[in-house]
Amino acid sequence: MSKSVSKPATLPLPSSLPDELPESPAASGLAPAGMSVYDARPFFEKALVYGVQHGLIDAQKLEAINNDAPKGMVQIARYFGNEFLRPDLEKARERLVNLVSLHLEQSTGGDLREAAHLLRDNSILSRSKAGSDMLKALIAMPVNSHFGMNEHGGFTDDQIPQLARWSLRSYPEYQAELARRSVVEKVIDAAHWLADAVGMDESTLEEAGKDSEAVIRTALLLHTLKRTEMPDWVAFEKLVALLRKKCIAPDALKTPAGAEYCVISMPKSLPVEFKAVVEALRQSVQDDLPKILDSSVSARKLFDQTPAFMGRYFWLEDGLSDVDHFDREASQFWQKATGGNNDDGSLLTLFLCIAAGSAPKTMLTEKGAATLIRKIRKSGLKPELVDEYIHHHAPEQHQQDYPELWEHFMDEALSTLKSDRDNAMNDAMALLRRECHVSG
Repeated sequence: MSKSVSKPATLPLPSSLPDELPESPAASGLAPAGMSVYDARPFFEKALVYGVQHGLIDAQKLEAINNDAPKGMVQIARYFGNEFLRPDLEKARERLVNLVSLHLEQSTGGDLREAAHLLRDNSILSRSKAGSDMLKALIAMPVNSHFGMNEHGGFTDDQIPQLARWSLRSYPEYQAELARRSVVEKVIDAAHWLADAVGMDESTLEEAGKDSEAVIRTALLLHTLKRTEMPDWVAFEKLVALLRKKCIAPDALKTPAGAEYCVISMPKSLPVEFKAVVEALRQSVQDDLPKILDSSVSARKLFDQTPAFMGRYFWLEDGLSDVDHFDREASQFWQKATGGNNDDGSLLTLFLCIAAGSAPKTMLTEKGAATLIRKIRKSGLKPELVDEYIHHHAPEQHQQDYPELWEHFMDEALSTLKSDRDNAMNDAMALLRRECHVSG
């Protein structure tokens, strides 16, 4: 039993050269004066008819197109579906005509004479492939400016369904999408250029997975303040602090002493092809300045907790750097709080002052110790304040043993410190002299 194969549909091509040119609807008086005639024919058909009418395409070329078109339709039907199914062949005919039309109109800017020359000098299969290559290049372009969300390496088989849809889209749709993706591509390339200028490579940007616009905005802040290294969060906070110290917003009513109006600048060496997209983002940073320079709002709250600013600027997520910064700050605070005295007596004196709500000290006078005991007996203690203090300020390596030291002291000392039978505070004072630091 033989297999039934659908016969490819043929293209509506002129079967022979006309003896004379047919009049257009407007020339024949069919169109009202002052109105243009809408021609809904595919651009391929318009170019082909124009070529025949103007003697650019002869009968031999028409025959070659008629012979090659069915081959192209079968190839297209096979690529997107099944060449043995008539609906797929009909759709393939639409795709062939549209692919050739897209290529001709894009290549010639809509010039029918140039398009007819292309049809005369090339096969219809090559023009169909050129249209397909146009769409593949479009699909491979970035859809958005977020690093890490765009595929690399050109068109892949996974994108064939997209090509199937685009092969039936109109030329205006293609132009609009090309313009949109071209801007996205420019923004990404500009972000790469600006990041490279401050020593950040492409792989780091991809790993960070942030928007290109955020990278550009931060790079513009760096350039304005003459900084040459992309910041982590700690450095970004310092960048904002420096900006607030040196600058005021251009629309500010008063100028603090030493401050200057802040104008975000662009690198003079920025390639001309990036200037338009970077200028738009420069203006957005300029518009952000009133909020950025508002010192009543911390940098963390503005950039990392305010919805309108979250993800709007870029910094390297370096957890180790943040930890190191915290450790350095904690170490400095702890050094100042203890005066460098980390013996048990100094620490217990400090913790007891904190629990009683008094000024933190590592040494008490006899009078100060008596005052502390009276305050404890009147207002009580809040031992949990010590746990919070240790958690936020103590060195990491002592986060466990300091609470144990404090808890052990409380178990033994609390009843004595609060005892109402020790009116003269003799037992309580003896306890503090023994366990804490009390100077005579």
